[in-house]
Amino acid sequence: MNKYLLLIAVSSFACAGSASAQDRSVEPGAGEDALEELFGPAPEQREVVLDEAGEEPAEITVTANGLPTNIRNTGQSVTLIGRDEIEAVQGADVQRVLQRAPGVTFTRNGPVGAVGGIAVRGAGADELLVLIDGVRVADSASPSGGFDAGGLLTGNTGKYDLLRGANSTIWGADAVAGVLDISTRAQTGLTASAEYGSRETLFANAAGGIGGENYYAGLSASFYDSDGFSAAAVGNEADGFEQLALTGSGFVDVTDALELFVSGRYADSTLEYDGFPAPTFVLGDTADIQDTVQYSGAVGANYYAQDLTLRVSYSLADTERENFAAPARDAVGFASDGESERLSLRAEYRLIGGLTLAYGGEHEATRYATSFAGFEDGASETSITGGYAQAGWSMRGLSAHLGVRYDDHEDFGGQTSFGGDVSYALGGDWRVRASFGEGFKPPSLFQLYSDYGNRTLEAEESTSYDAGVEYGTRGADRHFALTAFRRDSDNLIDFVGCAVPTGICTDRPFGTYDNIGEARAQGIEVEAGFRLMDAIRVGSQYTFINSENRSTGDPNEGNRLARRPRHSGTLYADWTGPAGLTLGTDLRIVGASFDDAGNAVRLDSYALLDLRAELALSERIALFGRVENLWDEDYQTAGGYANAGRGVFAGLRAGL
Repeated sequence: MNKYLLLIAVSSFACAGSASAQDRSVEPGAGEDALEELFGPAPEQREVVLDEAGEEPAEITVTANGLPTNIRNTGQSVTLIGRDEIEAVQGADVQRVLQRAPGVTFTRNGPVGAVGGIAVRGAGADELLVLIDGVRVADSASPSGGFDAGGLLTGNTGKYDLLRGANSTIWGADAVAGVLDISTRAQTGLTASAEYGSRETLFANAAGGIGGENYYAGLSASFYDSDGFSAAAVGNEADGFEQLALTGSGFVDVTDALELFVSGRYADSTLEYDGFPAPTFVLGDTADIQDTVQYSGAVGANYYAQDLTLRVSYSLADTERENFAAPARDAVGFASDGESERLSLRAEYRLIGGLTLAYGGEHEATRYATSFAGFEDGASETSITGGYAQAGWSMRGLSAHLGVRYDDHEDFGGQTSFGGDVSYALGGDWRVRASFGEGFKPPSLFQLYSDYGNRTLEAEESTSYDAGVEYGTRGADRHFALTAFRRDSDNLIDFVGCAVPTGICTDRPFGTYDNIGEARAQGIEVEAGFRLMDAIRVGSQYTFINSENRSTGDPNEGNRLARRPRHSGTLYADWTGPAGLTLGTDLRIVGASFDDAGNAVRLDSYALLDLRAELALSERIALFGRVENLWDEDYQTAGGYANAGRGVFAGLRAGL
């Protein structure tokens, strides 16, 4: 295992020498107006710019500052993965795509579709703010109020925009470890693909749209159906997953300066999963089924003036779950419904000399309800209101931002967050960057109001720092980035037992939640990519994370945080050959970790090798296929839960 990690790390560092040797000497900002470089052309020149595949360009981020920003103009750590790369990786599994981003690890309780988490820089999966087309999609009815990434598939995705580091200054609550914004497909023309393979897996998707200079309307759809495999590692009964997902978006220019927009997403999923049956109550085969319906959307307006950009929107997200005991499915066991509504204003005013002022405000109301065997178990709601201001300056290769935010939560009161970043172009495509940010996560409705709730809980808090040097941008012919980071977290919420029914344990004989945790995660990220000749491109990323429980008096103080491997990395390569043939490979290496806070249950390290191929039959039709987990590695990312063995898949992609 160590030799594979060493290979990835060495490959990443080797790219720095390649980039430096081919350096181009260019005066930073030469020939460009600073304001136009930062904000784009004036309204009368504005247009929808698409790449050759009809997708939006990949070097614009919204996670850094809340509005579209060139990635070179932020000092924050951002990774962008566009539709071309998603299709090159192939398949429905989002983990196989996001594993190319540094600082990211995953957990999943079984096959695709099972409960899963995306962890950034050693944080908990519920500390990542997840947006789909700018709409928060966390399940407010879940115990932690976080986002379940298990049902997140690639079919309708146009771009992943991942910010690594706290940024509650811009995004408010939940941006403790970072922000993942998922843009759904917004293309012109029509494309479709379908694949079939191991475990009777069918994955099909289609997207289409029409547009012009002043309007756009598009739809996309995906369908996934797989027999799966036993979620319990000791089980024999296969646990399947089925999902139908639909997305749509559009805009129309009412005037040269005013644009109306709308977006929406619907996903209907059925998951078979394993549980803890009597009399042993240990993980094993069960015939349990969960139906989940998710819908989200937004409507609003953008206003573009010479010196002002203004965005106003209303958004809604809802997650409804029903659990059944198969095969009868005649009665709902546990059911939950989590809903959020949000009003948002974001603006950016461009002052003289490269100075900008970004500001905004938001109000969000969240509700949840649960029931068991038809009897209501709990229902509550809360709200939060916040506003922020951020000053920016960009001129001749230097970009800097400094901001502050204040949020008022209905239950725990006020929260102030600060953040800032700086990026400086050294010349020849080299730049240095640094950022700091504060994040907070309010207690969930379950943690506040359930039978285990504690209404005196305070928000979890974090402070992040990072600094790095970077050459070029990801996906270019030559790219290298080295980043050091650290995050300190306190007031972490955890479940505590109640031996004596006093204090917060009054009326909580089975336990409750309390702010008891402190933690630190720090490390380095190395990312590199370069083109060898015209036909071969190689990319890699390696991350070292030291995550530590720093809770004073905790018996686990000094232990590593659960399910946070210290070492992880990905090495990938693509060769473009004659007659439309493309071959590729992905090697994913993850070091050992622990499944529990006491560091008693070890999760072994693992290495996964995927092979990919694509053959273009014409400009519009291509055959593709892959072998996943070529070595048939047996591994776990959550104790007791299996992961997929070797799989073979083949498909067809076509476009009009």
